[in-house]
Amino acid sequence: MSKSVDYEVSSGNVFRDLGLPDADELDIKANLAIKIAQIIARRGLSQVKAAGLLGVDQPKVSAIVRGRLEKFSIERLCELLTRLGCDVNIRVRERSKSARGRMRIQIAG
Repeated sequence: MSKSVDYEVSSGNVFRDLGLPDADELDIKANLAIKIAQIIARRGLSQVKAAGLLGVDQPKVSAIVRGRLEKFSIERLCELLTRLGCDVNIRVRERSKSARGRMRIQIAG
């Protein structure tokens, strides 16, 4: 006897799937924070050492690695990535349709 499993295919943005306002911005911030946390972990940095490298205090590093991003802008997270030696590229492209544009991020390797 097999059971039917109900599921919904994700849009690729969990925040949009949850119906949250500013879903694109929340997704971008989350992905930037994940990359920051990965770099910190890969380098074996303590939060105190990471804070020194980033030019912020330790509680801010803690907030980032815990995903508490309300007080961080996309711009600020991008700046922190550059302080970790990452290149951050922003590409703006006009859409052919008159529909509203969207924000996306692609994290390389």
